[in-house]
Amino acid sequence: MTVRWGVIGTGGIARSFVADCTAAGVEFVAVGSRTAAHAESFAAEFDIPRAHGSYEDLVADDGVDAVYVATPHSRHAEDALLAIEAGKHVLVEKAFTITADEARRVVDAARRADVAVMEAMWTRFLPQMAMIREVIAEGRIGRPRVVEATHHQALPSDPSHRLNDPALGGGALLDLGVYPVSFAVDVLGVPTDVVAAGTLSEQGVDTQMGLVLTHEGGAQSVLHFGLDLRSPNTASVIGEVGRIDIDSTWYTPTTWRLRDRDGAVVEEFDGREELTGYAHEVRAFESMVVSGTHEGGPMDPEETVAIMALMDEARRQVGVRYPADG
Repeated sequence: MTVRWGVIGTGGIARSFVADCTAAGVEFVAVGSRTAAHAESFAAEFDIPRAHGSYEDLVADDGVDAVYVATPHSRHAEDALLAIEAGKHVLVEKAFTITADEARRVVDAARRADVAVMEAMWTRFLPQMAMIREVIAEGRIGRPRVVEATHHQALPSDPSHRLNDPALGGGALLDLGVYPVSFAVDVLGVPTDVVAAGTLSEQGVDTQMGLVLTHEGGAQSVLHFGLDLRSPNTASVIGEVGRIDIDSTWYTPTTWRLRDRDGAVVEEFDGREELTGYAHEVRAFESMVVSGTHEGGPMDPEETVAIMALMDEARRQVGVRYPADG
């Protein structure tokens, strides 16, 4: 079975995703936008057969099996539910939703409709991450005790930009922080405690934030992210007898090293690829659709809900409130 994809949204992330996945052989058959002109322009650029001038028309397209939701965070739950109600499988761009309550509604709706739903945390599906999990599972660094990761970018400061608008889920956490948070949960599990500190903009969104997460057995993750500066964007998993150092940019296909307790390099790995790497998550999702196994794997929906709850708590501590918080 070939899974036929539709896309909701025509912004920057949709363009990157479709370009990368098309090059990898993924089949896109339709795109939907709030205006017919935007949909038609996007369809022409990527040679997509059908353009729809509304999201409702996109999900009603009988030729679409799965929908990729690439709208702003504030619309993720609404657009995912729209697709689910139409019987479509749904891959939702991260962050999955604005709040854990929204995430729970989406996951529960997908279960009732018997369709697959997954957060598009593409980093988890990169071959390098599978290798890192294998190294940890084999005990080559001993018991993991610390995860360190950063994600900083110098992004637009215009107050009207979606990244700086609370109504659109702006701030560093949902756009950038979700990467190190998801990485820490992937390696160490859902934390038992969250301590957050951050700096807010005049608009009330977080321009930078630091998290210390405590995980089962006392392991910790130390994470920092911000949208107003650049950093090396590296990460490490530190175990009792060794560590894994992931080079910049750690959440993309890159290089990494396995070191012993004294810091000597034991092995070096090169996970760089010609394409960006989005197609790995798409192929994994397609396997779920074809097999009928709609949950589990590297990005299980229950873990997504737990991550959203973790980020809700971090925002609460720092003082970031969105309209979706009620």
